[in-house]
Amino acid sequence: MSVEFINFLFRWGHVLFGIVWIGMLYYFNFVQGGYFKQASAEGLADAKAKLAPSALWWFRWGAMFTFITGLYLLHSISNVLNNYIIIGAAMGTLMAANVWMVIWPAQRIALGIEEGGDKAAAGAKALLASRTNTLFSAPMLFGMLAGPHVATNGYGTAIGGTGLTVMLVIILALQVNALKGKQGPMTTVKGVIGSSLALTAVMVAVLNVL
Repeated sequence: MSVEFINFLFRWGHVLFGIVWIGMLYYFNFVQGGYFKQASAEGLADAKAKLAPSALWWFRWGAMFTFITGLYLLHSISNVLNNYIIIGAAMGTLMAANVWMVIWPAQRIALGIEEGGDKAAAGAKALLASRTNTLFSAPMLFGMLAGPHVATNGYGTAIGGTGLTVMLVIILALQVNALKGKQGPMTTVKGVIGSSLALTAVMVAVLNVL
């Protein structure tokens, strides 16, 4: 089996697992959250006991295998890395870390899977990290696609510069907010979608102007 075919299998797997992961992320943020606010007490209790834990299983393992296949792909294209790939990989890594280190532990408390802890505080913590992952999702995907396909910053272009530094600082600040800050405009579904698209536009502008 050729190296090229193995690389393709990992690329295929990366996209497939990513669809599972981000699909579940959007389900939680765009569908389940709204249902939880409107559901009857009985329906809410049943969803938290049965539906949410199952969805979280697919969510976290989708994230894990997207991350693993992504690491392989980063190694395989290390000679043609560029700013878009670096930014996309940075966002993807933080998103995967949020899933396993913030969202899943907090949801275990919020859903009563793990006894003890403040359920309300845990739910708010999970929600902010989940909103931040949704915020990162559009620019992260843009970076994945632009990395090999956009001529101005695609494969073979120079790495570094002021634009890359500025974007990494912005990403770090947003991640700090995910851990200790507030939802801000991401309180609503429209707000987080708009914020994600705006961050994508900022990324493109920063990389092409600075």
